[in-house]
Amino acid sequence: MPRVKRKKVEEIDFSSFDAIKLSIASPQDILKWSYGEVKKAETINYRTFKPERDGLFCEKIFGPTRDWTCSCGKYKYMKNKGTICDRCGVEVTEAKVRRVRMGHIELVVPVVHPWFFRKPPSRIAILLGLKITDLEKLIYYAGYVILDPKNTPLRKGQVVPVEEYYKFRERYGNRFVAGTGAEVIKKLLKEIDLDKKANELRKKLEDKNLPPQFVSRIVKHLEIVESFRHSGNRPEWMVLERIPVLPPDLRPLVPIEGGKFASSDLNDFYRRIINRNNRLKNLLSLRAPEVVINNEKRLLQEAVDGLIENGIRGKYFTGSGGRPLKSLSDSLKGKQGRFRQNLLGKRVDYSGRAVIVVGPHLKLDECGIPKDIALELFKPFILRELMKEEDIQTHQMARKEWMRATPRVYDILERLIKDHPVLLNRAPTLHRLSIQAFRPVLVEGKAIQIHPLVCPPFNADFDGDQMAVHLPLTPQARIEALILMLSSNNIFSPANGKPISMPSQDIIMGLAYLTKVKKGVKGEGRVFSSVKEVIYRYQIREIEIHAKIKVKGINSIKDENDWTTCGRVIFNEILPEEMRFWNKEVSKENLRGLIEEAYKKIGKARTVKLLDDIKELGFKYATISGLTINIDDMVIPERKFKLIEAAKNEVRKVEQQYKSGSITAVERYNKIIQIWQNVSEEVSEELFETLKKTEFVPYSFDKPRFNALFLMADSGARGSRIQVRQLAGMRGLMARPQKRLRGEMGEIVESPVISSFREGLTVLEYFISTHGGRKGLADTALKTADAGYLSRKLIDVSHNVVITSHDCGTENGIVATALKEGTNVIESLTERIFGRVALKNVTITNPETGEVEVIVKQGEIINYEQAKRIEEAGIESVPIRSVLTCQERYGVCAKCYGMDLATGKLAKIGLPVGIIAAQSIGEPGTQLTLRTFHVGGIAGTIEEVSEIKIDRDGKVSFEDLKYVVDRYKRNVVISRRSKVIFKPKDGPSEVFDLPYGAEIFITKPGEVKRGTLIARWDPRVFPLIAEEEGRIRWEDVV
Repeated sequence: MPRVKRKKVEEIDFSSFDAIKLSIASPQDILKWSYGEVKKAETINYRTFKPERDGLFCEKIFGPTRDWTCSCGKYKYMKNKGTICDRCGVEVTEAKVRRVRMGHIELVVPVVHPWFFRKPPSRIAILLGLKITDLEKLIYYAGYVILDPKNTPLRKGQVVPVEEYYKFRERYGNRFVAGTGAEVIKKLLKEIDLDKKANELRKKLEDKNLPPQFVSRIVKHLEIVESFRHSGNRPEWMVLERIPVLPPDLRPLVPIEGGKFASSDLNDFYRRIINRNNRLKNLLSLRAPEVVINNEKRLLQEAVDGLIENGIRGKYFTGSGGRPLKSLSDSLKGKQGRFRQNLLGKRVDYSGRAVIVVGPHLKLDECGIPKDIALELFKPFILRELMKEEDIQTHQMARKEWMRATPRVYDILERLIKDHPVLLNRAPTLHRLSIQAFRPVLVEGKAIQIHPLVCPPFNADFDGDQMAVHLPLTPQARIEALILMLSSNNIFSPANGKPISMPSQDIIMGLAYLTKVKKGVKGEGRVFSSVKEVIYRYQIREIEIHAKIKVKGINSIKDENDWTTCGRVIFNEILPEEMRFWNKEVSKENLRGLIEEAYKKIGKARTVKLLDDIKELGFKYATISGLTINIDDMVIPERKFKLIEAAKNEVRKVEQQYKSGSITAVERYNKIIQIWQNVSEEVSEELFETLKKTEFVPYSFDKPRFNALFLMADSGARGSRIQVRQLAGMRGLMARPQKRLRGEMGEIVESPVISSFREGLTVLEYFISTHGGRKGLADTALKTADAGYLSRKLIDVSHNVVITSHDCGTENGIVATALKEGTNVIESLTERIFGRVALKNVTITNPETGEVEVIVKQGEIINYEQAKRIEEAGIESVPIRSVLTCQERYGVCAKCYGMDLATGKLAKIGLPVGIIAAQSIGEPGTQLTLRTFHVGGIAGTIEEVSEIKIDRDGKVSFEDLKYVVDRYKRNVVISRRSKVIFKPKDGPSEVFDLPYGAEIFITKPGEVKRGTLIARWDPRVFPLIAEEEGRIRWEDVV
């Protein structure tokens, strides 16, 4: 074998490169990479445990197994570096070269690379102009290709099966030339003149009469030819003459207990190839029959296919227990492959992991790091500082001091962490806010403490969740962490601009308790001269926090309806001056609005302080309240049983109608479902009214002030109306888990669960419930992967969309209108245009003076107040800049994108808006899947529009209205194109479709008042209405 000069891999500078180009390896390239030919299939000598010579782990080819030691032991030290042992031929060098040095296997016959033949479009088949099935016959020796027909009726390039080939041989003898296998394919590919082929294909494309399918075939062929021409690769390189052998340390063979070895699957593939290659060499030297040799060649081709991509032909090489072996392709692709597992997902130093617990006294930008983790994380920094001390001269002394964790070490650590933020990450990292920076605070114990308000962005809870902590090292990384990633700088969601670091659960419960009012408590009706006096009187226990009082300067003393409570005065004490006096009962929703208002009025820094103050106050009063749930809080509504009895009677009537044949099975099912859904809603309303009554009962020492269950659900602290309904009302209808269309018959179990958890379920009800419960658990396991895959695909298509300039200067845009479905407004005009840039001046005309006022100038961002004003002025559509019409060559411009919702300002250059958009869809998708099982299979009501009700004063008129009066004296619409046109006193007209069969209450045009019901219909019923009187006869009705 000729020795090829090469630059050793160890000497290449991997840091200096401009780009990475992937190309087909030529036989010469494979020889350049190789340090020797692997001739034997042996791996390790099972007596000496040393690699076999010329085998798959040969030290002569791949390098020594021990640093600076040759195989025979003649050379043992670093002083002999680079020496090649004259006895064993091993170069004296480091053992790590066994991770780099490659070998090769010289094949007796060429084999086709399966990627270029199998992966569509088949490059080899297109270049040779063959069908894939014919090419497969050639590669696996099941057919022959005619190379030269000479004077026979055969055609050049014709592929014939083996049986026919032998018949032709008998008939024509040696009067034609044919061949089979990869050798022939290599020969045919070598003969292709790429320049000539490209010109021929171009001439063919000039023919205007070519059918479209031929054009697409020629274009595909030309693309491949041009790719080969421009890349410098040769088509014949798609057929392999020699195979590179991976360095041995990348396919290890490890001895395990009992004298056995654990081996990489690649070793099995290489062993199979070498064995078959050597056997073929022997058969050729013995001049074995052609059938035997062809069979051995086919086996060699299959062995190489298995190495490159196992199972590419549908048949797998398997290991012990029938497990498919992992080929080179398998080790590259997928989540566990080389790229995603090792190159993109490296393990990092300076990191730790621990269970999280709540840190109720931390500030928003702080996290509690256990001292043990901090000592290990900051170890190099601590050692550096210790070396500066006079009494520590050596590194060993500093290390010993660090290991003893002396007070001096902790003093240094305290000093170091002051300006050194840490990053906290909670898996799964679904969006940007899953990794945030915090200022570390040293804490005792083994758990990381996190601020309760950062739980929503991390989607963390304290039931055993773990978080990873990372240390930014360089000054640039630390500055970036403090400016961009600090939790106090990320209180708004990049997805929707709403506050995401929001008080929740205990805090909301404490504040709701604090700001509630209770009749008959101590101090009720008193009037105070100032806020200070109120707090003083509360502290000396003259008044209680729920007492209805008046405070001079806050309340109008003479107005009976103007009052506050002691608790609300205390709550207002933490609010900034600009935002007082906030006289409401706190709930999650109105607190969200308060924080949004605070950000606009007082800025980010003071909003963060306000959030911390709200947290402290909420926790304090949640503790003082002593609220808990007991079984008496679950009050069963008195009317429940009457409602259920009435529903059962209605169901009996429906069943009777079905038995008499007056309604179909689908109508019967829909009606029963509707009856029970309505009853569930009525029971829910009745339950909440019952629970709420506790608040209006005068205070009594032996009874609770409030119903804790109602307080938690109503304030948004915990639970929902559906969950409370299940506890004390009725569980209602249950979903049947099956893959059906939404709203199809059979999706919901007809028999409702009438009992609540308070009463206890019957055996049948429990069994019906478990059906949906299992669905929830199964969905969580199965659909999370789908949601994660959606996120990956979204990132894949949008990751290159970045803000690349301030303004592209386009004059194009889109017209934004409110999104509606029937009469329901899905997304209002305010929401559609908020944060976007106006394409033209948005103006309104004063109806009295006729003056035109510009609300938003062209090129300005539309803020929330302006958007609200535009909608209230009755403007239906607004032209705005859009990324769809952006003329920026790469990415999009800031003006076409609009506001960065996380900051409330125009997007800055470099903002990765594509990633933000993908994460904004992917993160809620995954969270919804994970949250499925919490509901426990309750059937959700399908949102349906079933009436037209006017929401303001105005005039109504009709279009194409036809109706008849039925026997119940109802006006029933019989036109399929009827419309109601409503013109309000201010604002544009609205048009509503009137469905066929709807009952209409107003039939003449005229003035209508707000709340007037125009029409009503049942969305589940599709009636047939007779327009004239007479007899009906049904034919062929099943």
